[in-house]
Amino acid sequence: MLRRLHHQQPASFAFTPENLKWAEGQISKFPEGRQASAIIPLLWRAQEQEGWLSRPAIEGVADMLGLAHIRALEVATFYFMFQLHPVGSVAHIQVCGTLSCMICGAEDLIAVCRDKIAPKAHQVSEDGKLSWEEVECLGACANAPMAQIGKDYYEDLTTGRFAEIIDELRAGQVPVPGPQNGRFAAEPESGLTTLKEFDSGHAQYNASAQAAVDLGDTIKRIDGTEVPVLTPWLHKDHDSVPRQTELSDDADRSEGHSADETGVMKQEAPAKTAAKPQAQAKAAPEPVATEEETAGTRPALLDTAREGTPDDLTAIKGVGPKLEALLHDLGVYHYDQVAGWTADEVAWVDRNLEGFKGRVSRDNWVEQAKTLAAGGKTEFSDRAKKGDV
Repeated sequence: MLRRLHHQQPASFAFTPENLKWAEGQISKFPEGRQASAIIPLLWRAQEQEGWLSRPAIEGVADMLGLAHIRALEVATFYFMFQLHPVGSVAHIQVCGTLSCMICGAEDLIAVCRDKIAPKAHQVSEDGKLSWEEVECLGACANAPMAQIGKDYYEDLTTGRFAEIIDELRAGQVPVPGPQNGRFAAEPESGLTTLKEFDSGHAQYNASAQAAVDLGDTIKRIDGTEVPVLTPWLHKDHDSVPRQTELSDDADRSEGHSADETGVMKQEAPAKTAAKPQAQAKAAPEPVATEEETAGTRPALLDTAREGTPDDLTAIKGVGPKLEALLHDLGVYHYDQVAGWTADEVAWVDRNLEGFKGRVSRDNWVEQAKTLAAGGKTEFSDRAKKGDV
């Protein structure tokens, strides 16, 4: 199936501040030079925030990871879980059409979608609130037919109940997910044949449905405010995570992120982090001198590139398109400029890269630039030339 970007695109994309913290935390899971491994979770988070993936969102994620835009586009267009067209502002309904559901009436559910939402899959309803598609097996065969709406499954559907759910969503209500025919989970419709003592003692809903009821809004777009943002793999809270990306333009933005993808397990994490002060003390970075303590020395800068042609600074590991533009604004255009920086000059540049402070020292630009200025190549510049970063 040919998958194309939508013909109408928004002018820009930006993560919410909380989602940006989460995204940067995901990047920090991976070793230096392997940040591209975070491509799928970051694209997914962008879709969870907006409902679909626009070109600015895909390219923005690519910039965060230092990837060529085509690499992110390849991922987004390959996986069908990514929506490349706008979806309903309230909900996008995915009806399972695989064997068990098809036998049990999925085609009738699709007919309801055509009648109450839009004639074709991926079309947005006239009121802009809903859209739908048929998908492959969602793994709830014992409760067929079923559909996924937002974060949860709606199972044991009939055409009548499915039509009611659509009406409720359109009216701003959030139907309770799970089996819709009175079943607790996936037990026989005639009742339990084993573990019968469980029949009278279980809760009102199964664990999945109960979590959705507790959350209160199964179709809410994830903006990052759902849970505290932590980085337990770094043994740090969200106020002390080192910078990992090139997207943020706020040098003082908090960097912590949650590894929790579910949005449900939220109440214990802060206490666990606070309960390990000794571990945090060991992991804390050395204090960074303030600008007053280490003034630094401004290096020689240029008003414009020599002969109007700058060197490709993105061949230096750690420099992406946004950072290259910032260096040009400062007056840095050529490898030999970077190669000649003294320790004091590095300190000055490190502090004046707004949003990327410390990047020069962290990625050892000077040694890379010396090699490139002499006409050589580094492992990174060689991979960059091949488009393998």
